[in-house]
Amino acid sequence: MSSARQTRIEAPEPGWTMHADVVVIGSGIAGLSTALRYVRRTGAGRVVLVTKDRLSTGSTAYAQGGIAAAMAPEDGPVAHMVDTLLAGAGLCDPHAVNVLATDGPDALRWLIDLGAEFDRDDDGGLSLTREGGHRADRVAHAGGDATGAEIQRALVQAVLSQERIEVVEHAVALDTLREGDDGAVRGVTLHVMGEGERDGVGAVVSPAVVLATGGMGQVFAATTNPPVSTGDGLALAARAGARLRDLEFIQFHPTVLWLGPQARGRQPLVSEALRGEGAYLVDAEGRRIMEGVHELGDLAPRDVVARTIARTMAAQDTDHVYLETRHFGRATWERRFPTILASCRSHGIDPLTEAVPVAPAAHYASGGVEVDIDGRTGVPGLWAVGEVARTGVHGANRLASNSLLEGLVFADRIAAGLARAAERVPERPPGGAPAPGATVPLVDPATTATVRALMSRDAGVLRTGEGLAGLTARLDSLSSPTEHVAPDVAAWEATNLLTVARLVAAAALHRTESRGAHQRADAPEPRPELRLRPVVVRLEGDTIVATDETRQPDLPPALAAELDTIALPLAGPDPAPESRAEFTLPWTAPHQSHADTVRRALAEDLTAGPRIDVTTVATIPADQVRTAHVVARADGTVSGIPLAELAFWLVAEGALEVSRQAGDGDSVKRGDVLMTVTARTRDLLTAERTALNLLTHMSGIATATRAWVDTVAGTGARIRDSRKTTPGLRALDKYAVRCGGGVNHRYGLSDAGLVKDNHVVAAGGVGEAVRAVRERFPDLPLEVEVDRIDQIEDALAAGAEEILLDNFTVERLAEAVALVDGRARLESSGGLTLDAAADVARTGVDYLAVGALTHSSPALDIALDLL
Repeated sequence: MSSARQTRIEAPEPGWTMHADVVVIGSGIAGLSTALRYVRRTGAGRVVLVTKDRLSTGSTAYAQGGIAAAMAPEDGPVAHMVDTLLAGAGLCDPHAVNVLATDGPDALRWLIDLGAEFDRDDDGGLSLTREGGHRADRVAHAGGDATGAEIQRALVQAVLSQERIEVVEHAVALDTLREGDDGAVRGVTLHVMGEGERDGVGAVVSPAVVLATGGMGQVFAATTNPPVSTGDGLALAARAGARLRDLEFIQFHPTVLWLGPQARGRQPLVSEALRGEGAYLVDAEGRRIMEGVHELGDLAPRDVVARTIARTMAAQDTDHVYLETRHFGRATWERRFPTILASCRSHGIDPLTEAVPVAPAAHYASGGVEVDIDGRTGVPGLWAVGEVARTGVHGANRLASNSLLEGLVFADRIAAGLARAAERVPERPPGGAPAPGATVPLVDPATTATVRALMSRDAGVLRTGEGLAGLTARLDSLSSPTEHVAPDVAAWEATNLLTVARLVAAAALHRTESRGAHQRADAPEPRPELRLRPVVVRLEGDTIVATDETRQPDLPPALAAELDTIALPLAGPDPAPESRAEFTLPWTAPHQSHADTVRRALAEDLTAGPRIDVTTVATIPADQVRTAHVVARADGTVSGIPLAELAFWLVAEGALEVSRQAGDGDSVKRGDVLMTVTARTRDLLTAERTALNLLTHMSGIATATRAWVDTVAGTGARIRDSRKTTPGLRALDKYAVRCGGGVNHRYGLSDAGLVKDNHVVAAGGVGEAVRAVRERFPDLPLEVEVDRIDQIEDALAAGAEEILLDNFTVERLAEAVALVDGRARLESSGGLTLDAAADVARTGVDYLAVGALTHSSPALDIALDLL
């Protein structure tokens, strides 16, 4: 990314310098884990960890409910994936969700091994509870409702014991340092609020900067976030030129302790773990407000609960509802929720004798700086993890207690990427300079209260297009102060806060539908066509640019790489002329073409009515997860296993586990299990026909090819296909031939010259036709089809490299082989039968071309058996 468009905030030039291999900005679970994982992956790597306050402060310490991971024997990663995807309202990245749930249990075990002490049951196992959106008990907690504090304690202790991690407290990150033609990040400027050698503005020079700065809750008037959550990392990334995505999806925690109409700033959180233990929401008359709203009732996803509370308050003209917990009793309160009990009592509320007043407040940003699956932003050298990052895990609405797990899992992926990158950079990186470009004018800190009030009014739980349009205009006007503001911490925070508010407002205005945590009163329903059109916002100078772009979810790299090979011939002893197809396929990333093929096939099943499998939806619960075997019903050779997995992957949106017992090219017997798939039952049955259509078709071709290959074994001849393929499936058909041991003829009409009888007639003879092709396309392979021996010499004389002997008898084939005497390759085609194949091969021809392989091979019987 070019640095020409970058901006920076006004600040003094750096007065001191530090060096590190990695600088991590933020001291919550994401930042601390990244630093620890990195130094443990490297023998000498050094980290500077920067925190805005003390090392022990930040949003992590305030997390009450817990951390979600599929640890119970009756639970599993797939069920966790399903709940995450359902909560995300169609905008989750399937690969990211799969990684989160699959790696989650090991990440939690790492945290426990580090010293974090979680609550245990009577048998010594983890005590697990359930929260909103979860259909299983999978939320681990510590100290009843002090999970974040215990995690923070364990991580801080581990960091302080690492001599290769240097902590800089009370430091505000300002802007990136850049170097080189690509504007790669080479460090960051800081302002340290301290005394001594490192005071004021300085620089940490490093080849990698990891943003782990947390959220932006302080953009709103009421929030659960601590005072330091002013969106500094988001603003820094935007000024550096990074793309930010899904910022419109601000999760409002539905149950924050209501402290009166004038309450502002951080409000006490009332964890939804209480609802997981049986608490329920009521209005002032004691009526349960979640009944009939969602199948999970009071444990519905957070966006549903917050929206219901907001509508109840609007309808009843009140500013709060109540959480009924009096049936818990003293023992449950004191054992499970001592922190919340103390908080309520400190504000004059006794949950043992009265319902707890609650209202929604800004809680969590599901979007953030756009990163790939390993945490890289679009700016070289800049990484992001935790709430500041948009990994794709949360989609349009975060599933409860997934945030702590996200910080753990993706911190490890970033650390792994940083460790690999460290092997390719100098031990001490060169210095950089403050990012070039325009300087953003600083904002008067007095405007902060106005920004927060505007955001809560127009970008809160319920929004309108009119309100958002007015909001963006008002915020834009505030970004151009009439008087110069001197740089200091308050001005930098106010400027960052306003920048983030503008980015959020622009994204919310651009999304003209209701989805997940983004609810538009003027567009109350989701628009299906916007499901795969994420909103991206970025800074261009001082202008906010919002765009949406059609984007198909990324496939797992291993599956994508495997699918890519399907379009290319397998390596073999005779790579020419088969390998020429590699250079002429009409796509650059074959897996994208295969994914489109499967999507088109699925669309044939999902074209009418509500575009669902109506029988499956009617008969199977949405959250049911089952395992199925893909089983051979006949002996044969397998081809298309990756395509079948792709079909299941696309329908399940990555919420699946696949175990393969057979691979493409394997010989299987009737009854053999080819692959095992665990996913939602609905997804298994919806994808079944497409997956099996591809698998049985391709395996049928491979099986037929194998029969021909076995018949000519030992003769030196090879079996190959033709262009007689299923429309739209040529790459797959030809791949299936290779799985059966055959080789491919030309892929299409442009990758080789092939003179046939009609060309001969039109050109006036074999020699004339061959010479015409050779003169026009001198570098292409050239083949000629003949149906008489007397045409062979003309073809050879004109430069044919391969001669196709069409409908020759065995005797004539032998005569042609003797005549050519190695001057060209020979293929026998037309009228071939399996019974005569060995006799044909023994004549000495190089190939037997069997068009029927891809044209009319019977499908191999394969079925899906639900366990």
